[in-house]
Amino acid sequence: MAGKSSLPPPHLKVAGASKRFGAIEALKDVDFEVRRGEVMALVGDNGAGKSTLIKSLAGAYRIDDGQIFLDGKEVMIGSPLDAAAIGIQIVYQDLALCENLDVSSNLYLGHEPVLGGWAKLLPKALRPLDELKMEKKALEAIDRLQVRTLASVRSKVGTLSGGQRQAVAIARAVGTDSTIVLLDEPTAALGVAQTKQVLDVVKHLRDNDHAVVYISHNLSDVFEVSDRITVLRHGANVAVFETSNTNPDEIVAAVTRGASRDKVVAG
Repeated sequence: MAGKSSLPPPHLKVAGASKRFGAIEALKDVDFEVRRGEVMALVGDNGAGKSTLIKSLAGAYRIDDGQIFLDGKEVMIGSPLDAAAIGIQIVYQDLALCENLDVSSNLYLGHEPVLGGWAKLLPKALRPLDELKMEKKALEAIDRLQVRTLASVRSKVGTLSGGQRQAVAIARAVGTDSTIVLLDEPTAALGVAQTKQVLDVVKHLRDNDHAVVYISHNLSDVFEVSDRITVLRHGANVAVFETSNTNPDEIVAAVTRGASRDKVVAG
């Protein structure tokens, strides 16, 4: 294994993040980072602060204290638009897909291209959608993530399996020039075959040089796709592990019993 000096710097870094909801301190001086071309798993029991952290990165919450850096430059994230502007996209458990629309329409939801040429004579709200462009770009997005189980981008989302819907939601997230993708329990309630589909997509995200933050309670999935694992407990850092140098028992011990703050075993 290469020495720590050869590791790339973090693409996204959080330093000393704290977040309070009244008397509840959801995050307590949390440090966190993820590199490009890496899957960083974020694990912890319910109430550990995982969702609060990624919602803060996605702009749903604003941290009360601390700093966020992108490629070493401090950034301010106060809204989802701020997060999207710097390349951060999140895929929540509910996916936020429109089941009555097809795959290509879901990928372009809210920013559909319209026809040019003669259509420019019409008010923008009345211009026909450029459906051929939507279909072409959707095919490129699906192919980039190597989703092989989707018969057509014209398929209605309501007819797709759970794994296929996750793939569509992830494709939408990476189709907006994002470099950081936050995944919140992407395999929850999926069967074995569907889970494999989603994990394969996560691996392709890493291969395409995205920085991926992967939240899951399923340690089997975590160990299959992650490069490093950050453990949170009661809103605070416990440790960061190299996945290849740890095991599920050690992670469970860190989640349930905690560890010294200075026990960081990954660079």
